[in-house]
Amino acid sequence: MSKLLIVDDEFRIRELIKKYAIYEGHDIDEAENGEQAVLKCRNNTYDLIIMDIMMPVLDGFGAVTQIRRFSTTPIIMLSARGEEYDRLTGFESGVDDYVVKPFSPKELMMRVSAVLRRSGGSDKEDEKNRFVYKGLTVDFAARVVTVDGERAQLTPREYELLFYMVNNKGIALTREQLISKVWGYDFYGDDRTLDTHIKLLRKSLGDYASLIVTLRGVGYRFET
Repeated sequence: MSKLLIVDDEFRIRELIKKYAIYEGHDIDEAENGEQAVLKCRNNTYDLIIMDIMMPVLDGFGAVTQIRRFSTTPIIMLSARGEEYDRLTGFESGVDDYVVKPFSPKELMMRVSAVLRRSGGSDKEDEKNRFVYKGLTVDFAARVVTVDGERAQLTPREYELLFYMVNNKGIALTREQLISKVWGYDFYGDDRTLDTHIKLLRKSLGDYASLIVTLRGVGYRFET
């Protein structure tokens, strides 16, 4: 389990990130501004910091500059400001990655995983971010699937479908679950859309297509 510090003056943003981070198995601490973040970093040890730029008391750039005087903890800068100057300033201050609002929580968690791995995260972190079965490798952080050494060419939707099934391996997943989790609650298609993606996904998995088991009248299950 990795410990993350979420720094943002907007409560709803902190809660959104916190929700997804906890789901990914991370332990969470929070700060409302840069000054609080610096103080918390002096008194605690974190595996990664998610830092907003525009905050009262002390902004993100100022907080990163101070934190870098005593800590090498990886930092992902999070801000609505996407100008090149802001990105360059962030990287020059010692930021490891930069995500612009509005952002996808799923993508942010992928960035978190990638930065943790680059920074020398624990074996458990690496194990959580990668599934390996014989010649099949699913790298969640890099969004790469390889079959017997060859990279599988999947569509974004096929990636999401496979990732969700692998993360819930051994569990019977109903069609409704898969559609709501992968396509969203506002999806207006029918079951044939899911069946088509499953068919294409199995084709991409080659000899490992049988890992996706059809449960007649229910849905599908990924099992090894």
